[in-house]
Amino acid sequence: MCALATLLPAAAKPACPAATAATLERLYRADCPGCWADTAPGPERPATAPPGWLFDWIMPAATDAALAAGALPEAAERLQRLRPGSAAMQADATPLQALQPVRRSPAGAGLQVQSGPAWHGYFGLELRLAGPARSRLPAGSSGWLALVELVPAGSDGTPVARALVRSVAGPLPLDAGRPGQPISHLRALRWPASAEPTRLQARAWIEAPDGRLLLVAADRCP
Repeated sequence: MCALATLLPAAAKPACPAATAATLERLYRADCPGCWADTAPGPERPATAPPGWLFDWIMPAATDAALAAGALPEAAERLQRLRPGSAAMQADATPLQALQPVRRSPAGAGLQVQSGPAWHGYFGLELRLAGPARSRLPAGSSGWLALVELVPAGSDGTPVARALVRSVAGPLPLDAGRPGQPISHLRALRWPASAEPTRLQARAWIEAPDGRLLLVAADRCP
């Protein structure tokens, strides 16, 4: 499949973070534009992101909310997997930043994601998980695919760079077929009309039953 990188100007691209690198997830309500523009740390909000993976999620609120165009129902579901019973955050505008430390795993090189060109408003994404990596995962782990928009600092009202999750597919089962054998999932994800296509990045991740991200991969890293 052709990668989304074919949409971008030719340029040298640095390597992606390791599949087991630290992960920072930031979650906001769509009716809190000040949260999107805020950089001040709080109790669970580190001042700087780790040199690893970053995910920004916007949870739905009113349809006319300031950040409604970037909101996903899956964002509220992600909050519940990260913080079970966190209904309070959905009732107020307090953002959450969840920092997951570097994970040590020999299975890190086993996850890949590929993406195809846009077709009728959709991108084709494929998750591939090698057999050795799959065999070392906790029982009940799941696979996920996403289109993430890499928003540069100083644009779209944000003073810091963001990796905004725009479309999600999952959970994808990882227990089908023979144990220890590679597995793949192919899904079509809609390209949001409000997203800049050249800023979209395909990502895949493996999630433990307790919500931790075990492995992360991207098809390109700018």
